[in-house]
Order: sequence, then structure tokens, then C-alpha cells
Amino acid sequence: MNKNEACGRLYSINKTRIKQVDLQIGHILPAIQVRSEDITCTRCGQRTTKKRAALPANHYFCPKCKMLGRISTLNVLYTIPESNEFAQILNPLTWDGELSVFQTQCAQDLKKVVQRKGNHLLWAVTGAGKTEMLFDALEYAIQRKMRICIASPRVDVCNELFPRLKKAFEQVDILLLHGRQQQKYRYTQIVVCTTHQLLNFRQAFDVLIIDEVDSFPFVNNKLLNHAVKTARKKISALILLTATPTKELLAEVRKNKMTFSYLPVRYHGHVLPFPKTRIVREWESKLERGKLPLKMIKIISKWVEEGFPFLIFVPRIALLEQTYMALKKYVNSDVRGATVYANDPERIEKVKKLREKKLIFLITTTILERGVTFPNLNVLILGAEDKVFTRSALVQIAGRVGRSAQRPVGDVFFLCQSLTRSIKGALKQISFLNKKGRQLLK
Repeated sequence: MNKNEACGRLYSINKTRIKQVDLQIGHILPAIQVRSEDITCTRCGQRTTKKRAALPANHYFCPKCKMLGRISTLNVLYTIPESNEFAQILNPLTWDGELSVFQTQCAQDLKKVVQRKGNHLLWAVTGAGKTEMLFDALEYAIQRKMRICIASPRVDVCNELFPRLKKAFEQVDILLLHGRQQQKYRYTQIVVCTTHQLLNFRQAFDVLIIDEVDSFPFVNNKLLNHAVKTARKKISALILLTATPTKELLAEVRKNKMTFSYLPVRYHGHVLPFPKTRIVREWESKLERGKLPLKMIKIISKWVEEGFPFLIFVPRIALLEQTYMALKKYVNSDVRGATVYANDPERIEKVKKLREKKLIFLITTTILERGVTFPNLNVLILGAEDKVFTRSALVQIAGRVGRSAQRPVGDVFFLCQSLTRSIKGALKQISFLNKKGRQLLK
């Protein structure tokens, strides 16, 4: 371990190795704090009963963050204060695009947040160009040698962000950090990571940006909210990005605990495609017999004829293969597709193939509800009445469509047995956003 690798990080080491670290530049923290009835993990801040955390010989471990590597009372945590030892880059932004008038206003707000080290919520519809709106603020931070982290609860979001940031800031070393890739940790000015990875940092970041802040597993997660608090410096900027803010986030704005920006139109100046609902009775029993609802067949046939790629969302993994096998009966063999879910080992590759037009469709769970962008896409949800399709999930899924300036429109279909509160809420929110967007465009 060199000095920079431990800057702003929590390194777990065995207690027998304490003499091997430099205590003049860093310091040691207990990995686990033991009390009479329970233990508290320093890394994730979570309490666990002694019974659940017990190891032999009166030792204890933390079960809450073991996905990052087990730590126990046999370990200590070593950390070095963040030093911001970065090269001076005068003109780091290599992106040559232009922001719209509305995007520019939001971008200016974000830059001010970084300047004053405040907390800020950016509510912008899917496809509004949130990443590009960050560029001015990021350039300001890079020029002043601030350390930056852009985190998201979703791996797919991180994989989308990383190449776009690399292209926009070609002179800046950027690290992609999550459990599904092989990049070894190194000290960089910008880190793109999943929110779980924030648990390994301690007062490291001058600017911390959380994308898709309302999504699982981040929302209402005490462990990950603890990670945000400990990963940022005591005086730092926190920027939260979302297309579907929770009531709790909006309440924080009303209480003046954070500033706020709002953009109801997409980067290309169009509003969101409005979903069409179709009632389909007993669709699951049809699937079990290897059939699709007639309304779904007509929609898919039209899409195949037009040649546009499409996503089909189903509520459960068990339905993926059934839907795929049934669909293949109604399309030609050259209409290539696949199924994909969260723990699919080929998940990243399949998404890439759809983007490269090597696949025409993917049948997926909610894992692709956000963070992925495909041009010319159409979307259908089979079983939209299922409780897994929350209001925000339905809005996000609808937001996959119409993201290209070349085709800012597209089809969104909710196939359901009945109109649930979530479906009605999603339609109401999209209608509200589109109304505000049209008013802005006048």
C-alpha cells in the first residue's frame, strides 16, 4: 500500500500488521466497537446483536457490509487524510457540445453549489441531459484540485456514466469502481462507483454526486446514507440527481435543507412520450400455455416491421424465459433477442449487443428501468399492475423512450389486468411534467 492509495480510504488490516503502517501520516480506527449487548461497525455504522455477529474466541464480525470483505475485531481500519495531490489542469473539459438555455440555467446552479459547498437537488426528467449539465461544475472542481465522486445505486448507471465522463474530461484520470468489474483501486481525482463502494471512503470527496438517488437499493437505506455522510468531507458539496424525487426529498427542499433545480423538458426540446394503457386479462395463464395476449402480438408485430429495437419488462425472473419462448413463435427467426436480469453473468454484454444492433429486443426485469440509453427504442411492460412496478419505476421505464434527437418520440405500452394506483400515479406525473414542459417551451 502506498500513501495515495490510503488517502481518504478505509483499509482493513489485521491487528498483527499495525507496525507495518505509517502512523505519522495516518491513523488507526477500531473496525468493530463492542458493547454489552451489540457491536457497531466503523465502516458501515450499523449495529448488530452480539449473537448474530459472534465468531469463535469472543470475536465479532459485521454481517451488514461483508459484501465488501469481512471485517471483525481481529482487524483495524487504517486511513490517511485526503491530500488532494492532483496535477493542475487548466482546461480539463474536452466536450464540445452545447447546452440549451434551460440546461444552462441548471448547470449554473450546480456550479454555484460546488463553489459554496452546499447541498442541492436536481429534478430533471429522464433524457434531460443531467450528465452534461454537470460538466461546468466538474470543470470548476477539477481546476481547483477538488476530489470528486459520482455514485449511483445501479451498476448499469455507472457503466453508462464512465465512458461519457472519460470522453468529456480526457486529461483527467477517472476510476470506475463496482463489484462487477476488474479495475483495481488507484488514487484518482474522479471516482465513478456504486453507492456501496462509498463505504470504503472516509472524508475523501469535496464534491459527491449521487445519480438516481431515489432508486433501490439506495432509497431509505440507512447503511448507504451513512456511506454518503462518511465519504464526503465535512465541508463539501452534495448534489442529488433524480427524475422521480421521493416525497422525503421534496420535503427537504421545502424545509430549506437543500437548494433545488427543476427541468421538465428533455435535452432535445421535446416532452416525454405518454404511455398507452391496454387491459389484458389472464396474461399469465396465456404465458403458461406458450401464448401472448393478442394486443401484445399486434404491438410487437408493428415494431418488428418498423425495425426499431424494443424492451419488454416483466415483473419476475421466472417469467423471462416463458415470455421469450412465446414471443419467438410470433416473429421470424432473424429477429434476435435475449433475456436479462440483475445477476445474469452476460448482462453487460447483452445490453451492449442491443446498443450495437446485434439484438433487436431484450426481455428484462426492472434492472433496466433506469441508467441505460438506446436510440429509437420502444418499450412494453407486461403485467404493469404488479407491485414491483412502482410509480417511479413506471415513469423511469417510460423514460427509456424518445431519448434520441433523431427520434424524440416512440411507443410506451403498459399492459395490465387493471389500472393500479401506481399506474395512475405514473400517468399523472408524466402528464404534469409534460404540461410544465410545454409551458416552458412556449
